[in-house]
Amino acid sequence: MKSVSLRLTAIVALFSCALLARGAEAPPLGEPLPLSPLVKVGKLPNGLTYYIQKNAKPAKKLELRLVVKAGSILEDEDQLGLAHFTEHMAFNGSTHFKRHELIDYLQSNGVKFGRDLNAYTGFDETVYILPIPTDKKEVVERGFLVLEDWAHGLKFNDADIDSERGIVLEELRLGKGASDRMNKVLYPKLFNGSRYADRLPIGKAEVLRTFKPDAIKRFYRDWYRPDLMAVIAVGDIDPLEAEKLIKAHFGKLKNPELARPRDYPVIPERKQDEAVVVTDKEAPGDVLYIRYPIEQHAEATTLGGYRADLVEKLYGMMLSQRMMELTQQADPPFIQGGSGRGKVVRGHRSFSASALLGKGGPVPAINALVQESERARQYGFTAAELERAKKGMLSNYERMYNEREKSDSAVFVAEYLRNFLEGEALPGIENEYAYAHRFVPGITLDEVNAAARAALPGPDDKKLVVLMGSEKATPQPKPAELLAAVEAARKTAVSAREEKTYAANLLDKPPVAGSIVAETQDKLLGTTELTLSNGIKVVLKPTDFRNDQVLMSAVRHGGQFLYGDEDIQNARYASALAAQMGVLDYSPLDIQKVLAGRSVAVSVALGELTENVAGGTVNSDVETMLQMMYARLLNPRRDETLFKSFIGRQRDLAQSQQARPEAQFANTIRAALYGDNPRVAGLARPQDFDQVDLDRALRIFRERFGSGKGWTFYFVGSFDPAKLKPLLATYVASLPTPDIPLAYRDLGVRPARGVIKREIRRGKEPKSAISVVFTGDATYSQPEQMRLAAAIEVLNLKLTEVLREKLGLIYGGGAAGAISKLPYANYSISLNLPCGPENVDKVIEAAFAEIRKLQQDGPAAADLAKVRQNWLNNHRRALSENGWWMGQLQAATLYGTDPAWAAIDYDKRVAALSAADVQAAARRYFDFGNYVQVVMNPETK
Repeated sequence: MKSVSLRLTAIVALFSCALLARGAEAPPLGEPLPLSPLVKVGKLPNGLTYYIQKNAKPAKKLELRLVVKAGSILEDEDQLGLAHFTEHMAFNGSTHFKRHELIDYLQSNGVKFGRDLNAYTGFDETVYILPIPTDKKEVVERGFLVLEDWAHGLKFNDADIDSERGIVLEELRLGKGASDRMNKVLYPKLFNGSRYADRLPIGKAEVLRTFKPDAIKRFYRDWYRPDLMAVIAVGDIDPLEAEKLIKAHFGKLKNPELARPRDYPVIPERKQDEAVVVTDKEAPGDVLYIRYPIEQHAEATTLGGYRADLVEKLYGMMLSQRMMELTQQADPPFIQGGSGRGKVVRGHRSFSASALLGKGGPVPAINALVQESERARQYGFTAAELERAKKGMLSNYERMYNEREKSDSAVFVAEYLRNFLEGEALPGIENEYAYAHRFVPGITLDEVNAAARAALPGPDDKKLVVLMGSEKATPQPKPAELLAAVEAARKTAVSAREEKTYAANLLDKPPVAGSIVAETQDKLLGTTELTLSNGIKVVLKPTDFRNDQVLMSAVRHGGQFLYGDEDIQNARYASALAAQMGVLDYSPLDIQKVLAGRSVAVSVALGELTENVAGGTVNSDVETMLQMMYARLLNPRRDETLFKSFIGRQRDLAQSQQARPEAQFANTIRAALYGDNPRVAGLARPQDFDQVDLDRALRIFRERFGSGKGWTFYFVGSFDPAKLKPLLATYVASLPTPDIPLAYRDLGVRPARGVIKREIRRGKEPKSAISVVFTGDATYSQPEQMRLAAAIEVLNLKLTEVLREKLGLIYGGGAAGAISKLPYANYSISLNLPCGPENVDKVIEAAFAEIRKLQQDGPAAADLAKVRQNWLNNHRRALSENGWWMGQLQAATLYGTDPAWAAIDYDKRVAALSAADVQAAARRYFDFGNYVQVVMNPETK
């Protein structure tokens, strides 16, 4: 039911008329919202709820969830953190799976631990996530068995509990830092002293270290019961079979005779205005937050409630647009900011405003946030604003309706989760589509303004004003000064906004068309290659993967490295600056208003070695996307005000980010690898933006993107080639193609050789981070890329199995890497392993030991089989994704790869990958004579 947005078109009108024709009149607003016909919702005699839906995308996959209305809010004082600990124990031994056996079994069927197989714990719920392949009946049946074990079959062996303590404590350690320290001060204020402030899901270290096994068993016994559970099964499965399995596995569950009441805490009403200032030298930035009264709120269950939600979304969209416009000033009041109504916790919501502060500090942000809300409250919105918001809303509904048969199973799962946990209705997209057309056109400006006036904060609303920031030389304002600033801003006179008139289209008239001069087909890949009269190539791949998705891209060599050291920053920010200033006579916000109701995205990027155009749209807006592409390439706009705004915000953001220990860690890794080479992009520094010249950056942009020479355009998706070709002749064949350099430039940037070790001391918390980077020359090919990827995947299995599960030294982390072809054939593999300071040497030693085992013995057959199966599962899904095909086709142009290699007979290539191949890759690429190791330890031992 969180669906938003739709376009008012003839098809919408016809659909709505057809619905109304079936009944004599529209149903009354008091009528309950119906249940979507796509889902079967049932309840077993023991109270367990289930949701079942057959959905074929992705094919041969089933999304399973066990949802428990039990989270950290229910913990007793000796259980702080044990709701989350229970979730961990679900993978550590149960009735049908011994410790480690569950993960091993699921990974053998291609279900990757962490990415696929997972779980999370919140204040009010715990959710177990199990996506499984449906190729084999026994795997599906055991999937339901896994859920049953989670529901009532966990063992909680004392030894297993003690083994898991270290992993959970590492997870707690990983979350420590400035935000955690500040939140401990703020949460009692944000939750008005309610129980939520004392029940953070991660818990408390002293409890996690010392709790008795009986405490966690009591939590499981009290709260893991069928009347608080739901099973969700969405995917490629017969609904009758799924229902049969649910009844067989969960019908036997029983509720305790004396069940503890499952209550939800009420957040008390704020009685007075309050402000708080919290500072920390490691804070990533200064943030202002204003929260107005928290109110209890139930989800809409009737047609009238649905209509009221639409009204609320409309004024929320318009207010967000206004807040965004404030960042476009030459001296913006904040870097980012916004306001609106939102969920606090289940059953509660609040109006709030927030901003990431710039050099001006909190007062300009307070003035902007408060006065913009006051302007909307006093004068409301304009008819033009409402019309644009309606178009945008209807456009989204239309897009979702068009994709209703090809939506991913995970999308439906998210809706059913919200229904069970929060009471959100499930009318289904067909009904919501009809409701939007019935209600949205008739929503008046007066009622939107009245609703906004009632929702926006008034003079008597008690507020909490929070300033979180870094410890600076200049003193932060006192809490009383923040409250005074809010009050002064509210009393400042504001005036109604003036509305501009916007054109209906970006381009006054289309360019003079070129033509298509040649056409060839690749029947194996299902592509057509066109040669245009200006020499540009276009590759078309029509698909039926989505009903209403068209992707566009263009790629070629070139990039920032064609420019000298004096132009580093100008080239680096050329495309970002052009995007910030808009096209033709339109600013970015003007463009949004011109294109209201149309679903179009186009971006242009000047990379280090390549140049790219990317776009996406729906079938009805393909021409608009091409117009936007044409304007972005040839008509970038110059705007001194927006330039100053962009540079100011980026400089402030860089200043804030550099204070973080993680930023200094990244800087140290970069310096260890490349010294102070300015051509290696790192985290932005404030002084970088002093080197950006507006006119020079725009000149670089025009030099590169003002010529279409060498482009290969790709179109993948639900388009009709016959309808697309005339548009290509108009907007792509018309691009000018003056001569420009098209080869990338190798500047000789190479990582350091030998074994290099660095240590830095940053951060207050007792936590460390380890980075190990292996680099070197390589021979690039797709088979070699596969061999390296397999070695990394096998290593990650062992890092999880040994460093996490066996030794309890880490919670997360692992290896990642690839072979690159540009500007020279090379490889890079990074190990990132956060841990405790006392375990740094142990973690490095254990990780290196697993690499050496892989080099000496090769992968175990079972581990390689897990990697193969996971790849095959992922590849099957990728074959029906437009984005995957786009990536393969682009790689063919940039790297000379063969798209058919990854698309045709992939399963045979995976099967042919041998243990010897993986062992050889591990020996070749993990070179213990050539790596960079950087360790960040806390400031004090």
